[in-house]
Amino acid sequence: MYTIMIVEDDQALCAQLAEGLRKWRFNATTAKDFEHVVAEFSRHQPQLVIMDVNLPCFDGFYWTEQIRKISKVPVLFLSSRDTNMDIVMAVNAGADDYVIKPFAMAVLIAKVQALLRRSYDYAAGTPELLSHRDLTLNTGDGTVFYNGQRIELTKNEHKILALLLSKKGKIVSRERLMQLLWDNDEFVNDNTLTVNINRLRIKLADMGLNDFITTKKGQGYLIV
Repeated sequence: MYTIMIVEDDQALCAQLAEGLRKWRFNATTAKDFEHVVAEFSRHQPQLVIMDVNLPCFDGFYWTEQIRKISKVPVLFLSSRDTNMDIVMAVNAGADDYVIKPFAMAVLIAKVQALLRRSYDYAAGTPELLSHRDLTLNTGDGTVFYNGQRIELTKNEHKILALLLSKKGKIVSRERLMQLLWDNDEFVNDNTLTVNINRLRIKLADMGLNDFITTKKGQGYLIV
């Protein structure tokens, strides 16, 4: 079952959209916090986003650009703004389609189905998004998004952060991390792990995330 996230501040229309999508056996979720749409996106991990243009705080163009920094999921704009410039701005922001209000639910559903077919029918699957404390790691390309910033991690940094995020709140031993980093053509020892942990910490600190990874002496590391 595909999850569709609706970013629409008109509650009546939002409820109508959710009901219509559920009738077609989609899992419909709605954004509640319009100041942190990307955080909600990371939490829901939808396979498609329906995005309004006129929203509180920031408009749909802005939020689509932010989502595009961490994900390639299809975004369908749904708006009463019907000028060519609005459509061009949506496409430039990363939109995949644009539906003008008022609309027929049957047409919207057809466009949703078409976008999902094009995006996923021949794909191996969608990258997982791992999130904590407003940080999001895209496991598909090893990029980290936080507070409007985007950085790329090395292969080893990516592996370390992904494991720690997947086990957040639990200690991961140094032995487990060294096993994770082991490669056929690369010998991984205790010093290799320390170097990679320190580089990862520096990158996160440069983004404003100090002490994101905690050391448990004699045990390993964890994220809390």
